[in-house]
Amino acid sequence: MTEARRRRRVRKTRSHPSPIVPGEEHDEEETPDGSVPQGDELVEPDNALPPITLEELSPTMQAACRRAGWKELMPVQARTLPYVLAGRDLMIQSRTGSGKTAAFLLPMLDRIDPELPQCQGLILVPTRELAQQVYDHAEVLAPEGIRTVAVYGGVGYGKQLEAFRKGAHLVVGTPGRVLDHLMQGNLDLSHLKMLVFDEADRMLSMGFYQDMRRVKRFLSDRPRNGYMFSATFPYHVMRLAGEFLHEPEMLSLSRDHVHVTEVDHVLYFVPDMQKDRTLARLIELENPTSAIIFCNTKAEVNYVSLILKRYGYDADGLSSELKQRDREKVLGRVRAGSLRFLVATDVAARGIDIQELSHVFQYEVPEDPELYVHRAGRTGRAGAGGKAITLAFRTEKVRIDEIRARYGIEFEELEPPHDEEVEKVVSERLVALLEARLRERRPIDRERIQRFLPLARELAEHEDGAMLVAMLLNDNYQQSLHAPVAAEPHDGPNEEDDGGQVAAGEEAAGKGEGEGRSRRSGGRSGGRRRSRSGGSRRRS
Repeated sequence: MTEARRRRRVRKTRSHPSPIVPGEEHDEEETPDGSVPQGDELVEPDNALPPITLEELSPTMQAACRRAGWKELMPVQARTLPYVLAGRDLMIQSRTGSGKTAAFLLPMLDRIDPELPQCQGLILVPTRELAQQVYDHAEVLAPEGIRTVAVYGGVGYGKQLEAFRKGAHLVVGTPGRVLDHLMQGNLDLSHLKMLVFDEADRMLSMGFYQDMRRVKRFLSDRPRNGYMFSATFPYHVMRLAGEFLHEPEMLSLSRDHVHVTEVDHVLYFVPDMQKDRTLARLIELENPTSAIIFCNTKAEVNYVSLILKRYGYDADGLSSELKQRDREKVLGRVRAGSLRFLVATDVAARGIDIQELSHVFQYEVPEDPELYVHRAGRTGRAGAGGKAITLAFRTEKVRIDEIRARYGIEFEELEPPHDEEVEKVVSERLVALLEARLRERRPIDRERIQRFLPLARELAEHEDGAMLVAMLLNDNYQQSLHAPVAAEPHDGPNEEDDGGQVAAGEEAAGKGEGEGRSRRSGGRSGGRRRSRSGGSRRRS
């Protein structure tokens, strides 16, 4: 991406009443004329294009809007559509509920040739729920003759295969299941006109990066346009855009600041007696490559490291009271890159340099505001993205405000996640992991697996049997994502250099990509960093 593309214009605009888009949540004020609510920042590309109105759209798109009952465009639609219609690749920062789905569906459906029974539009999403939601929108907007299909894991292949045989024009799916169909020859992308990544930051946090890279092998050299929608744009998401899009430009209509800084500062105000559980939930949602968890006291270091070990995480504590032999053992794992979570006091962590540190958790607000800067500065180095997460009680708000004021830190305040959110994300991640492993199995291995299908069905019918299956799934998940691992060499073949599609015999070439690497990388761009979790909810 050139420097000219990186430059952005920021201006304030005035607010107007908001239309409601059927089927989408609207938790923020929007305006019908392409402007953004008062106080929001509009970030536009160089050579910015003026917003478009519904009346200026093609007859096909106007008809689609009528079918959906829309009388005017939402700001994200009015601002995004001119660039899409002009064929300019774009990164769009916009939150869920802003009307962004139609911003890519309308032009995609307009470009599709119904007489060509091939996939012409591909939308990659992080979860099956979002795939179904986008598919439902497409069904409403699509004119007669355009066939759409949603493909995702955890369900049978029958309906998906039937849709491909009929010549689905628009495919919405999770990267793992899309890759399955590509490798089996069910899906052909040689006629693709438009590629969209919806909620790209969540896709990375789910661990889909390696699957996305392998999908890239099936993309032809034929010209196409690409668009990336994301709530945040830290470094690794922008890097992903550079891999798939052609000279992408930035457009932001988000109420939040454009997240292109190296470190994201996130704040959670947690209930009393819930800090340890909140930390565990965040670890599951964030799935960090590696992290330092800072505490103010030796006693808290011991407590947090013990709790994390009991939860099954690869964690160890470091404080001044540790015996020298034990300290050297912990430091040895840190140097080797084989310790995922280091819990430490500020004093004990001095002089420790962990390469490619993706996260810093501040389990306790530092007593000295300057320590916050030192802690947060451990991540986001050398141009890589990072995240500094602070857990605080409401009674500590004064100290947070002091950090804000003294150092100009802009915290993104989020609601602590609940167990239901964690369960949903973990389930999606595990399904993607298991499907990746199944793709790697040889035919003879699949035959052996078939022996256990009757038993699996029988166990699932009864509570005790289902508990056995759940135990195996939990063990598999813990071993794959949380077990200690040896340091890995950094040099090796670069998959980006592979051109063209994957031949049928190359299925085994990517063995371990969706498995061993995800344990350390969490699916982050370049196998290094992870993005903001999709399970967290913004405080209103």
